[in-house]
Amino acid sequence: MLETLTDKMTGALRRLRGLSKLTEDNMAEALKEVRTALLSADVHFRVAREFIDRVQSACVGQKVLDSVTPGQQIIKIIHDELVALLGEGATALVDKKPLRIMLVGLQGSGKTTATAKLAKLLTKKGYTPALIACDVQRPAAIDQLEILAKQENFLFYADRNSKNVPQIGRDGLAWAKEQKADAIIFDTAGRLHIDTDLIKEVEDLKKQVIPDEVLLVADSALGQEAVNVAKHFHEAVDLTGIVLTKLDGDARGGAALSMKTITQVPIKFVGVGEKISDLEVFYPDRMAQRILGMGDVVSLVEKAQEHVDKEEAERLAQKLKRADFNFEDLLSQLNQVKKMGSLGSLMKMVPGMSGVSVGDKETNQMKKTEAIISSMTVIERQNPQLINGSRRLRIAKGSGCEVRDINQLMKQLQQMRKLMKSMKGGKGKKMMKQLAAKGGLGGPGGFPGLPGM
Repeated sequence: MLETLTDKMTGALRRLRGLSKLTEDNMAEALKEVRTALLSADVHFRVAREFIDRVQSACVGQKVLDSVTPGQQIIKIIHDELVALLGEGATALVDKKPLRIMLVGLQGSGKTTATAKLAKLLTKKGYTPALIACDVQRPAAIDQLEILAKQENFLFYADRNSKNVPQIGRDGLAWAKEQKADAIIFDTAGRLHIDTDLIKEVEDLKKQVIPDEVLLVADSALGQEAVNVAKHFHEAVDLTGIVLTKLDGDARGGAALSMKTITQVPIKFVGVGEKISDLEVFYPDRMAQRILGMGDVVSLVEKAQEHVDKEEAERLAQKLKRADFNFEDLLSQLNQVKKMGSLGSLMKMVPGMSGVSVGDKETNQMKKTEAIISSMTVIERQNPQLINGSRRLRIAKGSGCEVRDINQLMKQLQQMRKLMKSMKGGKGKKMMKQLAAKGGLGGPGGFPGLPGM
């Protein structure tokens, strides 16, 4: 989502890094580019103007610290202002049990999916969620929520014979309490646009269930229109937070930068994918770092802690030290990387790697590597030296690849083993430099599908 904004912001900041002194004149051109970058990303014009004014005011005449250059200092100021713009610090849900949450928004914003994603997130914090289907307008909305609930074994309530949404909400609340649920989430109906019927329905439902949290589910692809939607809902039902969806898409990111300022309602969660687990707590400082191309190491580490098997990682580390790495180990690593998300999203979290493009070519190459290894027997994965000509032909047919692809992968494994053996002595740093010169494990001498590693 933030690729265009990040590219333009980093381009503007390059001008600033070389400044020897901060003055209004030498900053004007660079800050003009920053403002253009914000506007082109669908940031509200008033928000962009006020942001630039604050940055300029903070920079002009400020004494530059001896330990940093003027350019570095202004980047720090821009970072701090971005954090302030997005809302300083993560905003948590109300800490209580039972917790009642009502989701509202327009049709197509992803409310029903967000309902299940939020329930999944709350289960990790020890809650027992119940999903209450209050969308009686959209065909199959109840069925969709029920399917998602069954997939994750969530409690689910619906009344397919009633159109009385407030009554459904009240009955669902009573049922959820009987089932000992302590996180009760109400999925409401949306419309293609704001109308009086929609507002009246959510207002009446709110009076019946008295939610602790009223979260607006907003599609980030709406751009500035998402800000107007947030304003209307906030005026009607007094929002407590925003769930910004489809951040993994091609939206330009302006909604995220504008909503907090315009509505004074914090962004609490962001949807970063289609999987039920792809909902994250929103951290303004981490988002600011991503926008400025600084990466997001904290989020990367958290993903690794959540998805990577620690014992498996330690076992693999020992095998690497012995230069005993085989295809079984590589397949295990590929599966763990997949659990953490797409290669592109992971690369953007690594400082300095936000400009590295990971597209369909790299993703397809990773899938091909996985297909080849999956077509081997367990014995062949553990003992690659057994893979002769006839076995390579069988593996090629089984994976839908050419024999030359098998040969290339075999060669890459041999090169990696050779590299590991070389690093046992005092040549480690030299070998790492050589590996980096080749483009990492994804370079000409490395594993396809693992660029820059």
